[in-house]
Amino acid sequence: MECRVLSIQSHVVRGYVGNKSASFPLQVLGFEVDSINSVQFSNHTGYSHWKGQVLTADELHVLYEGIKLNNVHHYDYVLTGETHTQKEVKASYVPENLHPVYKNKVVPVADIITPNQFEAELLTGKNISTEKDAVEVMDLLHKMGPDTVVITSSDLPSRLGDRFLVSLGSQRTCKCSTQRVRMEIPKVDAVFVGTGDLFAAMLLAWTHHYPNDLKTACEKTFSVMHHVIKRTISYAHDLAGPGRKPSPPQLELRMVQSKADIEDPAIVMEATVLNL
Repeated sequence: MECRVLSIQSHVVRGYVGNKSASFPLQVLGFEVDSINSVQFSNHTGYSHWKGQVLTADELHVLYEGIKLNNVHHYDYVLTGETHTQKEVKASYVPENLHPVYKNKVVPVADIITPNQFEAELLTGKNISTEKDAVEVMDLLHKMGPDTVVITSSDLPSRLGDRFLVSLGSQRTCKCSTQRVRMEIPKVDAVFVGTGDLFAAMLLAWTHHYPNDLKTACEKTFSVMHHVIKRTISYAHDLAGPGRKPSPPQLELRMVQSKADIEDPAIVMEATVLNL
């Protein structure tokens, strides 16, 4: 069966962020992707200069109405970092004034959310200082709606030392069964843009292909991220030269060059199943 995604995200002419980060990887993995560009910029805002337009809510609605009038508005997933959503939602950066919108409107209709620790704490009102706290927070998020929750990064100490971040995931497969995993992620000394959008797209794809196996879905998702980031940082350092810090244009994700890794990632990140 054909699987179709409506992706409502930003767009850049140059580089990879929003829809540019999500569409190609999803298409490589066999998904049909319809894109609504909520923002159209020349490049991401980490550059010295950028130009472009932001779609108003009315303009976005007009585009969706056009799809609807032709009766081609039936989607398996909706992927978005915005607040316009139906089924599949990525909780990205949550400004204070949008917090009630995410908590009360977006999270309840989401199947998957990928907050960082700060966002997870903000949504639940509970602090995370131990693995047990993180599990309780993910359980609270399940009660709010989503069946799959991945806390992409946390301040929890890694068993592998301070050069690693801890990520935790939880998937409710039925009312009486929940699978929880923990991953140790190597820290990278660089600032990337578009990685969160790529992560959300890959988690959508791999949970679709492995619907009741969060361990495999996370291993494939995080392994894709590792390969893309490793290739990107190696290329950026080559361009910048010895001892020089790579610039934002040099740190654009090496997406096309990573096609084979996106399609069939070598598993370099292993998840530990938590038996709690």
